[in-house]
Amino acid sequence: MPEFENKVVVITGGAKGIGKAIAQEFRKEGAQVCIIDLLENDSFVGDLADQTVLERFAQKVIAEHGHVDYLINNALPLMKGICDCSYEEFNCALRVGVTAPFYLTKLFTPHFAPGAAIVNISSSRDRMSQPQTESYTAAKGGISALTHALAVSLAGRVRVNSISPGWIDTDYIVYQGPDADQQPVGRVGNPLDIAHMVLFLCSEKAGFITGENICIDGGMTRQMIYHNDFGWTLQGGK
Repeated sequence: MPEFENKVVVITGGAKGIGKAIAQEFRKEGAQVCIIDLLENDSFVGDLADQTVLERFAQKVIAEHGHVDYLINNALPLMKGICDCSYEEFNCALRVGVTAPFYLTKLFTPHFAPGAAIVNISSSRDRMSQPQTESYTAAKGGISALTHALAVSLAGRVRVNSISPGWIDTDYIVYQGPDADQQPVGRVGNPLDIAHMVLFLCSEKAGFITGENICIDGGMTRQMIYHNDFGWTLQGGK
């Protein structure tokens, strides 16, 4: 029997983009996938920033399946910056990006099956930034730290890891020229690059990995780019 046959997988933000790719890959392997998203889907539509929604979703999952094998915290928090992000918007980003993963883990803790795993989707923005991205960056930094805290608290019961994607084009566009050349692997990423790692981290092959963050960014956070490197030119540079 395939490793993921009939396993119960919970995916937040699973209706599009990276989350959708993760759901599709698990379904190919015979898993039963439960999604929560603001977008229409065949499982549960709801706002992850709302505590009662999280509770109703968790109750539905357990009522239908009795347990959870894998929890994938993928939902996308709001990205706004210091100049235009309100107090409530910033808190909403943290509720979606950090509080919801924490609370869903808490709700499912009594119901995780033996060999369970959690994979949190962070971002390479947990270690680097663009201007005016504070709400998103804070949420992604938070979930990276939450990962190793949960791994220690759930030691011996649930393995907990996170993935920090770099530039992932969710429309699977193939880029050429500077956009591709500036990345050490020579291309922009796509959702399958992340989905494949999620399945690996949930598998028995990753049984000795917990509390880890894996950056999947084509090497971009390891490469220094200066004037005239890889087609990038500094305005006014010499």
